[in-house]
Amino acid sequence: MRAVLSTTFRSLRVRNYRLFATGQLVKLIGVWMMFTAQDWLVLDLSHNSPGALGGVSALQFAPVLLLTLWAGKLADRYDKRFLLIAANAVFAATAIVFALLVASGAVELWHVFLFAALLGVANAIETPVRQSFVSELVEQPLLPNALALSAATFNTARIGGPALAGVALALFHTGPVFLIATALSIAPVFSYAVMRPADLYRGERPGKKDTRILDGLQYVWKRNDLLLPIGVMAAIGMIGFNFPVTLASLAKINFHAGPSSFGLLTTCLALGSLGGALVGSLRRARPGAYVVLLAAIAFSVLEFIVGFSPNFVTAALLLVPTGFFSIFLAQAANHRVQMGVDPEFRGRVMALYVLVFLGSTPIGASLAGWWGERFGVPSSIWGAGLVCLIASLAALAWQLRTSGDRLRVRLSPRPRLEVRSAGAIDALDSTPVVADVLEDRTPSKV
Repeated sequence: MRAVLSTTFRSLRVRNYRLFATGQLVKLIGVWMMFTAQDWLVLDLSHNSPGALGGVSALQFAPVLLLTLWAGKLADRYDKRFLLIAANAVFAATAIVFALLVASGAVELWHVFLFAALLGVANAIETPVRQSFVSELVEQPLLPNALALSAATFNTARIGGPALAGVALALFHTGPVFLIATALSIAPVFSYAVMRPADLYRGERPGKKDTRILDGLQYVWKRNDLLLPIGVMAAIGMIGFNFPVTLASLAKINFHAGPSSFGLLTTCLALGSLGGALVGSLRRARPGAYVVLLAAIAFSVLEFIVGFSPNFVTAALLLVPTGFFSIFLAQAANHRVQMGVDPEFRGRVMALYVLVFLGSTPIGASLAGWWGERFGVPSSIWGAGLVCLIASLAALAWQLRTSGDRLRVRLSPRPRLEVRSAGAIDALDSTPVVADVLEDRTPSKV
């Protein structure tokens, strides 16, 4: 156990990464408290309208469509640490004003829409810069572990934040919850400020003429190994990852959850996600394409099943493995992109990854809210799972066609899936944890 723990958390031995993870954890607990309280507030102000909830989610992520590629260009050209201090300071200042408005009791629905968009602007700049900044905190051999622990930090906050918000909403009004969340969101400003710049692993930044957005897009277009994970996450990010809209509506409208249990579905999803992130922390090399594809298929099937949950408890239990595969998929795709990109393009490529993963949320959230309003929230969940499954199978067919690989299912002596490539067979057990050992290999790239 000591050896496993030492392997799982080895990136925390690096001081700068330890400061990064701590600041992110504190901030994200506050952010998830804020988002949970915001969902409750929107449903109250809109008289339980899933469409209004989808509109708020869309506005939170709409700036990603407009600003993320530009933010990636900034990340490749300027000091990422300085950019992160500035972006987090703007986010905290905006959140403070919003919290004071809610606490005063004068908040209206249009106020929520406005501040969702403003907070989204800060996040659109911060997210791609932060994604690419992790590579400057640790050496290359530690990068998979550092990225996975960042996901674990995110999901730890996603477990604690909604749960704390649910308790706080039951004890207080929404105003105090927003004030507490805002106080926590300031943490990264201080953690970035006290880092040691001399300990960062920085490569030479390209010149102004060498940081064109178009160059980054052309770089990805020529790389099939990058196109696959980015394409998969584009489809699943837009259609399948709309749980902030669907779970809040499902809990309050379909299962009639009160304030104390309102955030528990999100907490169960995050609990599984934390497990997926910790499994990903054991990864030492770049994952293969089939790890991404099989995780996408597993997630899609589970989301489809969640849509048919007959009650709150069943939905909560099903969301644990759904959360596991959601983050296992996201991390495998992230690792495959990050560990396959040249350093001088990392900011722009990760900006594209964030764009397709999060920037498509306004479309998906609006569609999920509209569909749930007219045809019921459960159908918006199982329908999303069905679309994601079709997209995942299409991506698998594309990978087999472009690589020349062949799949074969063997039932004895134990069930397994074999990938035949370049005259060799790589066996893949049916269990998702074992699938993680299938790493990028040359020349078969399986």
